[in-house]
Amino acid sequence: MAPRFHTLTIKSATREGADATRLTFDIPEDLRAAYRFTPGQYLTLRATIDGEDTRRSYSICSALSDPDLSVGVKRIEGGTFSTFALTLQAGDTLDVMTPEGRFTAPVGGENNYLLLAAGSGVTPILSIAQSVLEGEPDSRVTLCYANRSTDQVMFRETIEDLKDRYMTRFLLTHVMDEEAQDVELFNGRLDGEKLATMTTRGLIHPGAYDAIFICGPQPMIEAASAALETLGAPKDRIKYELFTPSTPLPVAGAVATPKAEQGAKVEVRLDGSSRSFAMEEGDTVIEAAARAGLELPYSCANGMCATCRCKLAKGEGEMVQNFSLEPWELEQDYVLACQFRPKSEAVVLDFDAV
Repeated sequence: MAPRFHTLTIKSATREGADATRLTFDIPEDLRAAYRFTPGQYLTLRATIDGEDTRRSYSICSALSDPDLSVGVKRIEGGTFSTFALTLQAGDTLDVMTPEGRFTAPVGGENNYLLLAAGSGVTPILSIAQSVLEGEPDSRVTLCYANRSTDQVMFRETIEDLKDRYMTRFLLTHVMDEEAQDVELFNGRLDGEKLATMTTRGLIHPGAYDAIFICGPQPMIEAASAALETLGAPKDRIKYELFTPSTPLPVAGAVATPKAEQGAKVEVRLDGSSRSFAMEEGDTVIEAAARAGLELPYSCANGMCATCRCKLAKGEGEMVQNFSLEPWELEQDYVLACQFRPKSEAVVLDFDAV
């Protein structure tokens, strides 16, 4: 089933550190199944702000055991949606898409995880840590959490509570960039050099983890991933997810901006039915569909989240950029609708293909 929006009521809005909030949604009983999630997934929120349809993706911070569904939102300078989100209160409503995302840790079995987070990147990490510790009695979790200062720490009380509840299975390290701590090692940035020193001192063991989850700014993700590989972590065990890279990334499958075939006919298969529309110059598939009165599932519109993933069932085309599809998906003709440009007179995009 393709992801879809439902209008949900905010049950509570709770401040979490400086310039951040936890939005908790009331999920009606008939939508419980639709909003069932795997730790690490995100929700796309949509609102009309200054007359514009605006949507942003925010990771779920809830544990699987929580009765309600929450996301963490940290205000960013000039951020239209994040600034708006901090004004929301209990009783307000938002359009919320059903859970999506591949940065996940299914709960079950016995695992040893390393979690690296910076700033608001702790949001999906918190969901993973709490769900694994609660749901896997023999699993261990190591969390290294980087911030500028203590007042910037999101979910501090929840994280400290986890440390107290799971003293033998949860190792927590705070790294501060602008606030001096008693242990010199925990001052500065969570970069490659820091990870190497932590490995040398036996605080982390990159080659021993079943999986390593990294969430934070693009430079932190790149530096940490490269360092961990050098320190012995298998590449296929390092997991991360990008939403807003600071610079373009060289990704296999990305091409120089292609132009769509003028007037190309696009047939879309979605939720068991088919609709057709024509592309115009400068259109994306998402824009052309909207002009024809068809709303396709999408979130970031930058090729990062894979919410608009579909299969090219007929015809030819190229993507402007791709930050989320795996090589095997490209080989099997999956594309991102927000980045796809038809190169033939007719194409068929199947959103129902799994």
